[in-house]
Amino acid sequence: MERPGATTLKGNPLTLIGPELRPGDTAPDFKLVDTSLKPVTLNDTGRRVRIVSVVPSLDTPVCDAQTKRFNEEAAKLPSVDIITVSMDLPFAQKRWCGAFGVDNVKMLSDHVDGSFGANYGTLIKELRIESRAIFVLDANNHIRHVEYVKEVADHPDYESALSAARSAGAATA
Repeated sequence: MERPGATTLKGNPLTLIGPELRPGDTAPDFKLVDTSLKPVTLNDTGRRVRIVSVVPSLDTPVCDAQTKRFNEEAAKLPSVDIITVSMDLPFAQKRWCGAFGVDNVKMLSDHVDGSFGANYGTLIKELRIESRAIFVLDANNHIRHVEYVKEVADHPDYESALSAARSAGAATA
């Protein structure tokens, strides 16, 4: 499934591959790799509330700021797991986290086969990188919040995602 013009980069329309997920949908499975090259599926992420922060590349200013922001927020949300997904190589993710002291978010790479991007509708066809997005999953793998950021260079709505995570956590407590 292709969604032409579903996102833009500096105003230029780009095509997203995959469905546009909505709150209430069941979270699709995926096969990512962690910073030690270990495969990680949806089931491997556990049964807690999760914020999945999707970024194009950690080596860009907005992605850098987004990941650092969620790293800071993770310390305030002990019952929520925060995951960052990008196409960056696992080695680059590990190096970036070490350079900036980011240790509260779990870094996962979609570089092997793009299954996360294709299943969550975040894979940019023209660039083979992820589009910026946020997903909040509850303990039962239901999507509680979705934001596909229209312009890749823009920040997501952090407060809406954090609020949805808190609400999902309260509902399962």
